[in-house]
Order: sequence, then structure tokens, then C-alpha cells
Amino acid sequence: MKKAIGLALAVLATSVVAASAQGAQKGSSAIAAGVSCKGTMKIAFLTPLTGGAGFLGNEQGSWAKYAVKTLAPAMHLKIQLVMGDTPVEQGAAVAQTLAQKYVGDRKVVGIIGPSTSGAVVAATQTFFQAGLAHISPSATKTDLTKRENGKLEGTPAFFRDVPGDYIQGPTDANYMIKTLHVKKVVIMDFQEPYSTGLAAAVERTLKAGGVSTTRLSASNTTTDYSAFVTKVPNDADIVFFPTQKPGDAQTFAQQLLEQGKKAKVFGGDGSNGPGQFKAPGSYVSNFAPDITGIKADAKIIAGWKKDNPKSTVGSFGPPSYGAVQIMLSAIKRACAADHGVIKNRHDVLRQMKRVKISNWILGGKFAFSTKSNDPLNAKFYIFKIQQDGSYKLVG
Repeated sequence: MKKAIGLALAVLATSVVAASAQGAQKGSSAIAAGVSCKGTMKIAFLTPLTGGAGFLGNEQGSWAKYAVKTLAPAMHLKIQLVMGDTPVEQGAAVAQTLAQKYVGDRKVVGIIGPSTSGAVVAATQTFFQAGLAHISPSATKTDLTKRENGKLEGTPAFFRDVPGDYIQGPTDANYMIKTLHVKKVVIMDFQEPYSTGLAAAVERTLKAGGVSTTRLSASNTTTDYSAFVTKVPNDADIVFFPTQKPGDAQTFAQQLLEQGKKAKVFGGDGSNGPGQFKAPGSYVSNFAPDITGIKADAKIIAGWKKDNPKSTVGSFGPPSYGAVQIMLSAIKRACAADHGVIKNRHDVLRQMKRVKISNWILGGKFAFSTKSNDPLNAKFYIFKIQQDGSYKLVG
């Protein structure tokens, strides 16, 4: 009990969280029996493998598998990676069900994901109550790690190795203001946590910069956007489109052209899919650079390509490799501290913030912020789609 309270105080120093941690210890005690570090342990990855965002999960999964394959043996760990499908179209229920499933498997000592912000909101309390650390390589909603409008959706068990919308929103909006010199922007959302949070972050900065904004809202299951395109003013410069399905961003861009609108689509990180969103002149932001330009990653890339010969390096995979590296490092530290037996899942959670990586796959070094469970000094990157559909870094 005292360990749980101490953990909550260390991670988030509030009496409310400390009280929650007491309940967490009770909820996890039945399945917290020691797990030998010499045996096979499990890490579960919650990500969309099917549906409109299936490209994301499959790219992430390939890099996670490569990280387990290459990094775990070097750390003298035997790790089985278990993949759990969370299609974005099916909402939060799938993530909740999978969270309960993995909590019930005593060999699961860490979680990667969930990949989407909505799924994190749905699952994080379950993981926290079980003392299971989980780290997302792509969930960017601000209030998963930082209080926003008096609300904190995340828990002390949640971490991410990419920056949040509190960085992405201003980055995208300021690029529109200072580089594109926009006067009028239409902002879409899709009635789910990721898009509404990012749309709000962009809208605040645009309004503060004197830009006229119009807000439109569509269901997450919309496939034909023609009715929304008709509402885009003829003199609008940009439509900000924070979807989690790049194919929808492509559809919207095509329908803008069909209706003679001049506005260009500007997608958030969920739109970053060169094979699907490829409308020339459009923009997209992402939390990861093109790692093919990082010389230190050459060996990692070559090994991953050998295992995935038909795939190209994207922006979603490398942070997943990094998330696994962080989790493995925390597990290794817990094994050392517990003399070869992870006595309680909290022991892995307790080690997460202490992980530092000197040769970070996204460049430079990795460490967590002392103020939140976010990466220290992370940033977003902006790409412009070229005539051949390729993504060129422009900001």
C-alpha cells in the first residue's frame, strides 16, 4: 500500500492521485505474483491493425517486433510481443476489453500503446489500477499527460515518447500564420478525442493570431465529405483536417478540387500516410522526422528493411521501436532491482521515468520531462506533399 502511494506521489504529486494509487494496489494484488526474469515475459501492443487506420498499426507493429527481436536478447530478456487490434471505427470498447484481458495475464509486465488518444482514455485507468506501465508511440491528446481546462484524462501509468497536441497545435497554426500567411481557415473535427483536442489547440493559436476560423464537425465513420466541402468558403486558405485515416484526407482534398475550392488540406499526425494522403500542395505534420536522414540509424533501418522488404520507412514506426526500447529498459532495471524476479508490476512502472537512451532513434538523446510523462524537448515536423506524392520537410 505504501509503495503504491509513494509511486503516485513521485509521478504526480497530488493527494487525489495518491488516493487512487491505494486503490490501484488493491486491484492489482491478486495478479502481481512474482515473474521470473529468466522466463518469458510479455509486452502487449494495442494499436489499430484493421480499419481505416490499419496502416498505422501494421507499421508500428513491424517496428515493435524488430525492436523486441534485436534489443531484448542484448538485454538478456525473453519477451513475447502480443498484438491487440483497436480499430478506430469501433470506439473505446475494444481498448477497454483488451486492457482487461492483458491485466488478467500475469506474464504481461508492460504495455505499448494504445496508439490512439481515445483508446488511451478508455484503457489507462484499468492499466493504472493494475500497476501496468503503458507507453504510446502516437497518442498526442494534451490532457493525457497535462491538465487542460481543469481535466486530466491520463494516469501516472501512462507515458508517451512523442510530444502532445500542446506542441503540435501551436506548431501547425504558427506555420500557417507565419509561413503561409493565412487569413481564413476551416477546422474539422471527427467527434472523437484526438481530433477534437488537436482542432481546439490549432483554433486557439489561429484566433490569437487574428485568423478567421470556421469549425465543422463530422462523424468518425464519414466517407463522403462533399456536403462538408460545400461549407468551405471559396476564399478559405486551409482546411485543417486532423483525421486518423489518411485516406479521408485524400478524399477531402479531391472533393475540394472537384468543387473548385482553392483551400489546401493541412493534416495532423494521423493524416501522415504517403501511400494514402498524396494530394500535391497539401500539408501534414508529424512527431517524427524522416529517420533515413539520421546516419546513426542506418544499421537499424537496414535490419528492419531485411525483415520487411516490401515496406518503406514511415513516421509512425520509429517511435514504436523507441517505445519498446524504453519499456525493455524499464523491465531490465526492475529485474536488476528485484534480483531477477519482477515482484510486482509497479516495479516496472517505477523505473519508467528513470530510463535514458543516449542514441535515440529519432535523433539525439531521450529522457522524460521532469514535469510530465512526456519526452523532454520533443518537437513536431511539417511536410508539404510534392507532385509525385512524396513528403518534403518544410518546417
